[in-house]
Amino acid sequence: MKPKFPILKNFKIFGIISILLCATGLVALIALPFGQNFFNLSIDFAGGTEMEFNLHKTVDQTVQTEVRELFQEVTGVDPSSVTSSGDSNENVLIRSTSIDSEKRAAVIDKMVETYSLDKDGKDLYNNNDVSPSVGSDLQRAAFLCAVVAIVLMLIYITIRFELTSGLAAVTCLIHDLLIMLSVYVWFQIPLDTGFIAAALTILGYSINASIIVFDRIRENLRVARKEPFEEVAERSVWQTMGRTINTTLTTLFTVGMIFVLGVPSLKQFTLPLIVGIVAGAWSSIMLSASFWSFYRKHFRKKRI
Repeated sequence: MKPKFPILKNFKIFGIISILLCATGLVALIALPFGQNFFNLSIDFAGGTEMEFNLHKTVDQTVQTEVRELFQEVTGVDPSSVTSSGDSNENVLIRSTSIDSEKRAAVIDKMVETYSLDKDGKDLYNNNDVSPSVGSDLQRAAFLCAVVAIVLMLIYITIRFELTSGLAAVTCLIHDLLIMLSVYVWFQIPLDTGFIAAALTILGYSINASIIVFDRIRENLRVARKEPFEEVAERSVWQTMGRTINTTLTTLFTVGMIFVLGVPSLKQFTLPLIVGIVAGAWSSIMLSASFWSFYRKHFRKKRI
């Protein structure tokens, strides 16, 4: 494909756009160790109350809304999430910030009255407070998972291509994750264990899109050894752009249907995923080759 406008030469423009999108997530991440929390941490990370009841009927979206309103009416607290659970989806799982034993007892009485549950508590499967220390363990585990995944990808790309391309790919991955974190802050989406799944999914998706661009650059370098790297990279980005856009749109269509038709808990998962997919396409097209060119200039002089 013949270039329509120079991508590498406009790297500063694309970079500024990306910095603005990443800024919120980066600031929120840096602020966490200093006791400033801009995220809407769910019970998974912040601790809180977890209650589970067997309603003896399918817990669909309507029932979840009813239980949410009931819980809010009794406690004055908006639950973090109300989801179905169990093998037959007849259990309702309520998660919220920590509430005292009196309010929990009031919720149990109201649930028993509203849904004709067993008064002896046989239909109450769970009524616990989750310690914040458990949330801290999950935060460390999530951070460790992301770091290990990024390091392994850096090693893989360095072996397959070279260190500078590995650094470029990792920079794009961090860019995509920071944009996802920004979305969690902007829309105050509950940050729970679903974020770990979404983040790792985006890591794999984004790295694949970048490798497609890098593969084409390497192929073109073999037949254009005397041509400047920037020109080869520019042409390669345009040659792979159609494939990247088509793959992105196909994935977005599927995930978008889940977002439109899914229950609230699925929407909380798919919205950051949609943003991550778009961010991955943006970074692979507009940034990856530019980062590789930048790192080559600063860390090596020889061509591949």
